[in-house]
Amino acid sequence: MFETLTGRLTQLFDQLRKRGKLSEADVDVAMREVRLALLEADVHYSVVKDFIARLRLRAVGAEVSKSLNPGQQVVKIVNEELVATLGEPAQLNLFGEKPRMLMLVGLQGSGKTTAAGKLANFLRKRGERVMLVACDPYRPAAAQQLKILGQQLDVPVFFETDVKPPELAKHAFKKAKNGGYTVVIVDTAGRSQLDGTLMGELQAIVRNMPPAETLLVVDSMIGQEALHVAEGFQEAVPLTGLILTKMDGDSRGGAAISIRSVTGVPIKFIGTGEKLDALEAFQPERLASRILGMGDMLGLIEKAEAAFDENQAQLQAERLTKGEFTLEDLGEMLRSSK
Repeated sequence: MFETLTGRLTQLFDQLRKRGKLSEADVDVAMREVRLALLEADVHYSVVKDFIARLRLRAVGAEVSKSLNPGQQVVKIVNEELVATLGEPAQLNLFGEKPRMLMLVGLQGSGKTTAAGKLANFLRKRGERVMLVACDPYRPAAAQQLKILGQQLDVPVFFETDVKPPELAKHAFKKAKNGGYTVVIVDTAGRSQLDGTLMGELQAIVRNMPPAETLLVVDSMIGQEALHVAEGFQEAVPLTGLILTKMDGDSRGGAAISIRSVTGVPIKFIGTGEKLDALEAFQPERLASRILGMGDMLGLIEKAEAAFDENQAQLQAERLTKGEFTLEDLGEMLRSSK
């Protein structure tokens, strides 16, 4: 999603790396290019201003002037400051008495219902017993969409007709507790824009059944409007985290860089595709690496390892059913489980 920004920064960094020594004038030119690149990427102007100020202070300091390769040192500083701007990763609050209720909020079209399915899949793979709750009685296809996702994941979906969302959430929580579920994911109703009715309903759910997490699902392709959406929800309900969807799109991507600094709410997940496994726990180092054109080697390695483990498990299962399972297979299974 950061193709234009990555291209501009990569070109600038290539020029800096070729220089054996950087003058203050060189730093000024570099900072101007970084500023323009960020603004064109739709990063909020106040975030850009603070980012450049911190960057320039370090770029003209001793850590650059005394380094063996000043150009590379500037690249390193940009990476570190970008990571700091994106904010520290934050884990889901899954501690305490079970089940833990996670409430997803957001506008229509943000990918909220799909995000609920992705989150259910993410947590189920980590050993949680998950129940999905269709808490949107207004959009006719909302409950049906969630039921389809639940069937694909083999995750139960709770829904009741002619029941107000606050009561529905309460009934779902009781059913989940009696059923031994550990996580309840509530997909709430959205609107085409921020309005009092939507916020009042969310506030009623929170009063009736306080969630362990209130996660705002934001479409990262709507640019700086995402910041206004986040601020609007934050005024109504205490947000604990953000899920940025459509991070695989072709927008300028500035919202992803700006939103933590502007709202103070941590990014917890990013959606990277349409499939139900296309949800990643947010890691600022990885995102910064992508933005700066350094790739995401850690992400590629993890995907390769996951694919290898799945193939091995399937092969071992087939050998077991055929009566061909050996002590060597058992040893391999025990090693892979460590």
